[in-house]
Amino acid sequence: MASTTLTVGFDLDMTLIDSRPGIRACYVALAERTGTFIDADLAVTRLGPPLVEELIHWFPADEVPAMADLYREMYPSIAIAATPAMAGAREAVDAVRAAGGRTMVVTAKYEPNAKLHLAHLGIEPDVVVGDLWAEQKAAALREHGAAVYVGDHVGDVRGARAAGAFSVAVATGPCPADELREAGADVVLTGLADFPQWLSGYREAPGAASRA
Repeated sequence: MASTTLTVGFDLDMTLIDSRPGIRACYVALAERTGTFIDADLAVTRLGPPLVEELIHWFPADEVPAMADLYREMYPSIAIAATPAMAGAREAVDAVRAAGGRTMVVTAKYEPNAKLHLAHLGIEPDVVVGDLWAEQKAAALREHGAAVYVGDHVGDVRGARAAGAFSVAVATGPCPADELREAGADVVLTGLADFPQWLSGYREAPGAASRA
């Protein structure tokens, strides 16, 4: 869907929200409920990929779908209130809106839970699309005409590139800045606090936007 309105997509976990405390608590609760050992501290160091890719480390493959359903059922009462916004998250979304643009969130997280996080924190994107990872994100980004996609993981970089969107990476998740650059990010920011200033420069000269 082509549009002259600037649309910026954002990832959720470790981009807009620091989901580590809530996810850790949910894994601890899942371990207690199932009697299965889960190293929750390790799990939260590799956030980004779909839930099932983490659960396969702790459960037999044939149990993973049921464990994913149980985790998602437990998640709202455990993880939502425990999860803060990342520094600069609201300001980044507000900067797009102040520029007359639209915002969307495209995340691998289960979509109903993604929406609960955003509502709890008072972050209101125009569109939320869940259950998409890496290159799968490109379909949603293209559908809504996103020119820019912001994320913290190399999977987000791959999704942006597959969509033909400008890839803005933030080094706030599991992937260090060098890894994000090597994956093909057009620009790597320390965090979302730097995004409004970057966006201002991008709007003035999209073709010459800083690739740092």
